[in-house]
Amino acid sequence: MPTILTIHGCRFYFYSNEGSTIEPCHIHVQKGNGLAKYWIEPTISLCDSINFSKSELKFIKKQIEENKDILKEAWENVQLRK
Repeated sequence: MPTILTIHGCRFYFYSNEGSTIEPCHIHVQKGNGLAKYWIEPTISLCDSINFSKSELKFIKKQIEENKDILKEAWENVQLRK
């Protein structure tokens, strides 16, 4: 599970076998016992979450928006390795 970013204790990562054409570009986020998955494409949106508050999810989405280019580039690099 390569970590792409760590911001304020939130770990943004992909699973090493991701990058399939079946799912659009997305990112997983973990902090403590909180887990979330956000779609990055076609628009940034929450797919699923466990144990994150609304304010934490809002913070995470903001971080994804601010780092969208980095996250998309990492996703594309996973695609190229397949």
